[in-house]
Amino acid sequence: MSEKKNPNVLIAEDVESNFLYLKAVLSKLHANVFWAKNGIEAVDICDKVGNIDLVFMDLQMPEMNGYEATKIIKKKYPDIPVVAQTAFAMSDDREKALNAGCDDYLAKPIKSKDLLYIAEKFLKH
Repeated sequence: MSEKKNPNVLIAEDVESNFLYLKAVLSKLHANVFWAKNGIEAVDICDKVGNIDLVFMDLQMPEMNGYEATKIIKKKYPDIPVVAQTAFAMSDDREKALNAGCDDYLAKPIKSKDLLYIAEKFLKH
């Protein structure tokens, strides 16, 4: 019986303190965490790593926002789950995120139990 590998999780987040918080929470899952500071880096990491299991996508980032990055990632890698995260929890954000291809949505501030619930939901293939 083979051991389950540690999941590869990409966090696309331009604010370092937010990234460090998410990474600390995800350490409970023994995830290999990758950090993209904008949408362009998020797409590059998905291309270079090649086996990302889950993406947490900040929607408001410089250079390329999370909506655009999600569309590109989902077009290339339709099986990678993408979870939108945003501090701007306007009523239409959730709908816009889901329309861009996101599989789920978390509003900031993100509670650790919510983050773990969502991560476990998508990592249980």
